Amino acid sequence: MNNKELVLAAMTRLFGQRDLGALDAYWDAGYVQHNPRMPNGLAFFRQVIPSLPADFRYEPGLVLDDGEFVSIHGRYVNWSGKTMIGVDIFRVKDGRLVEHWDVIQEEVPAAQTLTGNAMFPIA
Repeated sequence: MNNKELVLAAMTRLFGQRDLGALDAYWDAGYVQHNPRMPNGLAFFRQVIPSLPADFRYEPGLVLDDGEFVSIHGRYVNWSGKTMIGVDIFRVKDGRLVEHWDVIQEEVPAAQTLTGNAMFPIA
């Protein structure tokens, strides 16, 4: 499995299927987090994933890689009551997700943007 496939599988299992086993399969125990609202490690995910609302869903989009770095564009529907569009950036080492950065913003419907362009998916 290449790094793009690994990140897509990890995100799909954890967020799309709410499978906490994905943490053991894909994440490193020493996971380093650069999102200022999330702690290092995996305990945060073990707490948050089961508490997501029933109508939460994750939709993966474009996946790009540059060696050990992989970015995935995704939609998080009903994340704290909002639909968020994010780009998650992972560093992969020895088949494990070891580090994470992200940028995330609330989705604006295409009809409400200056350009009329949708934020997700990328065409």
